[in-house]
Amino acid sequence: MKAAVLREINKPLEIEDVQYGNPAPREVLIRTVAAGVCHSDLHFQNGSYPYQLPAILGHESAGIVEAVGSDVTYVKKGDHVITCLSAFCGHCEPCITGRMSLCAEPELQRDEDGPSRLAKNDEKISQFLNLSSFAEYMLVHEHTVAKIRDDMPMDIAALIGCGVTTGVGAVIHTAKVEPGSTVAVIGCGGVGLSAINGAALAGAARIIAIDMVPSKLELARKFGATDVINASEVDPVEAVREMTKGGVHYSFEAIGLAKTAQQSFKMLGMGGTATIIGMIPVGTMVELHGPEFLMERKMQGSNMGSNRFRVDMPRFVDLYLQGRLHLDELISRRIKLEDVNDGLAALETGEVARSVIMFD
Repeated sequence: MKAAVLREINKPLEIEDVQYGNPAPREVLIRTVAAGVCHSDLHFQNGSYPYQLPAILGHESAGIVEAVGSDVTYVKKGDHVITCLSAFCGHCEPCITGRMSLCAEPELQRDEDGPSRLAKNDEKISQFLNLSSFAEYMLVHEHTVAKIRDDMPMDIAALIGCGVTTGVGAVIHTAKVEPGSTVAVIGCGGVGLSAINGAALAGAARIIAIDMVPSKLELARKFGATDVINASEVDPVEAVREMTKGGVHYSFEAIGLAKTAQQSFKMLGMGGTATIIGMIPVGTMVELHGPEFLMERKMQGSNMGSNRFRVDMPRFVDLYLQGRLHLDELISRRIKLEDVNDGLAALETGEVARSVIMFD
């Protein structure tokens, strides 16, 4: 199969012929139909987060089941599925206490001394975040897939695999935004727009979108933002505190910078909660001042929207088909696998919501 392989940090991905194995008893072979090009892929391509190389990147995808292992009962050949990097074992402490997105059991991968799921001749290729979806096929553990209805467009479904689940989930699961509350979202890329949409679904009374790109702020209004702030023109902390008479109940940082993480905390009102969704680079320190905690302000992280993806993703599909989850506008363009490096480069400009690789 053709796949986009990362061999060196800060180098373009190379389109290569790679082999995949046969499904083990609990594995599923998926024909990839669509894969989103996500900022997280860029973080690994540019070395902000380390990973074992060579690796096939990609983790936001949807496809059709081609074959299943002997012990798989959840899906069958021909089923439409969304993949999720939050693979779960189902029996560790995070799983059995309802925090499946935090599962890190090694049993979801193959043993190091056994045959690799991905290889090029005799060279093992690392599987990225349990998936490696910048490839024509994915060989994955059965606990990385959610079955969905066949009438869902696959290019749209792919977005649910990461960005939408991360943004909406951070609002409804991690922060548990209450109806009538005030919300601020810093960063109006794919994840930030999904957080805005999630806040609208949760019944937030006021949703303030913050970015430095006017076109993205305009798009944020379509996703449910009631107010917008251009952070290149005003201090967003002062603007939010003035608009809300002291600060918001909930803030969300969807960029991954220390500065914006600090801003998300400073724009909280008394008893407010800041949730960091963005991937702050390894080694970066976030500085907060002690007195700011006195009024019970909180800062927390969110991993993939604290999802329960086999429950959440089919629900998100239904919400999209009902017209309540706005996903069409998240796609800036559809590209081929050979154009993956252009898709990654476009993320650097800040103008693109999502490029989606189409394999059919």
